[in-house]
Amino acid sequence: MFARLALTAIAVAGLSQASVTAADANIPQQPTFNKHVAPLIFEHCAACHRPGEVAPFSLLTYRDVQKRARQIQGVTSKRLMPPWKAVAGHGDFQGARRLSENEIALLARWAETGAAEGDPKDLPAQPKFTDGWQLGQPDLIVKLAKPFDVPAEGPDIYRNFVLPIEVPAGKYLRAAEYRPGNRRVVHHAVLAIDPTGAARQRDNGSGFTQFAVPGQLFPGSMAAWVPGREARPLPEGFSMPWRKGADLVLQLHLHPSGKPETEMSAVGLYFTDKPPVRTMLDVVLIDRKIDIPAGEKAYRTRDTLTLPADSEVHAIFPHMHLIGKDVKVTAKLPDGGVKPLLWIDDWDFKWQNYYEYAAPVKLPKGTQLVLECVHDNSAENPANPSMPPKRVTWGEQTNDEMSTAILQIVPQNETDATALAQGLGLRIVGRISAGDKGGTGSVTIAALAAAIKDPPQLIRLLDKDGDGKLSKEELAEIPGAAERAADIIAKFDANKDGKLDANELMEALKAARKR
Repeated sequence: MFARLALTAIAVAGLSQASVTAADANIPQQPTFNKHVAPLIFEHCAACHRPGEVAPFSLLTYRDVQKRARQIQGVTSKRLMPPWKAVAGHGDFQGARRLSENEIALLARWAETGAAEGDPKDLPAQPKFTDGWQLGQPDLIVKLAKPFDVPAEGPDIYRNFVLPIEVPAGKYLRAAEYRPGNRRVVHHAVLAIDPTGAARQRDNGSGFTQFAVPGQLFPGSMAAWVPGREARPLPEGFSMPWRKGADLVLQLHLHPSGKPETEMSAVGLYFTDKPPVRTMLDVVLIDRKIDIPAGEKAYRTRDTLTLPADSEVHAIFPHMHLIGKDVKVTAKLPDGGVKPLLWIDDWDFKWQNYYEYAAPVKLPKGTQLVLECVHDNSAENPANPSMPPKRVTWGEQTNDEMSTAILQIVPQNETDATALAQGLGLRIVGRISAGDKGGTGSVTIAALAAAIKDPPQLIRLLDKDGDGKLSKEELAEIPGAAERAADIIAKFDANKDGKLDANELMEALKAARKR
């Protein structure tokens, strides 16, 4: 858990150490590695700190840990490691790697009292890790066309690779498992679908560099991989239809290791015959009105939306850039109560995560979801890429800023799915629709955004009969447009032929964005 970037940023001297006194009845006076420390290390650290994994050294033996006892004390007392940013009490998440205050104090006392080894009989067995596919043999395995070269030095790389796939007729995705070829250089991976063909046009076989994911994230647990995170299938009742002709896009966040490396990733896909019977909507909270003056230490952004039906929140993905400091998502209930969904009070761009709730969070109709973010554009912020600080505005480049959270929302009652989708409208950036058996999937706002500068590509994305225009039925593919398709055509059909051509569609989308 003590990754290279965190360790190099901390000096052993002058660390803020956990204070431990004899009054701490739950902490042994003379803790030992074998009895007290090894269980913590094996549970929270070994997944990354073992041979062949992303961390720069192993923590599987007493000697491994003993010689780094003070470093471990330092990074855990500052909560830099394990890399788990969600504040306790603000959401109950699967796979939480958070250490308790007592566990942090135990590691501190062990370091301060000489880091004793203890009785060999107390040592638990080392954890076992699956070398092959965690979910069993995939139905389909896709790989990079050729190894990608990662330089020895330089900035981190966001590289996107297009992996064309064919999902058999009548099959749906129930799980996707990512496997890095070289765990020393892969910080995290993201899986997306691109039905527009835009990403394919940019990939010459070696991928292309772009920070923003060029496509729509996979739903649920299939969206992202980070070291130590187990692969999980979608919950019962959910599956992902695959739009015919769409591409799988794999985005890798790569960091140089100090020597030239190569990466050859693979993705395993698992199919099911069962179409989705429940609806899942990826809904965005976002504040685009970002204009941060140079030197501003606490620039605040905010966005809200109100749920039009009883809903469940299954997961949340917050996103800011380098000078983000604090992100909080809260549910304000109709009765005046408040339910915290997520709070990260020390945002680190290098440790973004997809947070999946241990149990879905049920929220009644009328609940207001609130996103609140803080950005620090001062010279005192060590993450600020500009010294002296410069004005920062909204944008997709790393040195721009964003205030975003994507929530995966499911209607508590499937009969409310239409009302939920209609009420959320253009907030929807992706979805699984119950009963979708056509294998075409739903066109997402993210896919439309990727094509909006190319009107013919917009038509190709939505046009099913090949006439170069959009009928009411074809227009209904856009999230939030199904119930208003006829009205949209009536309003924007300039030549009155009952359909929208590319120019008319562009005008309709521009009007929708202004609302």
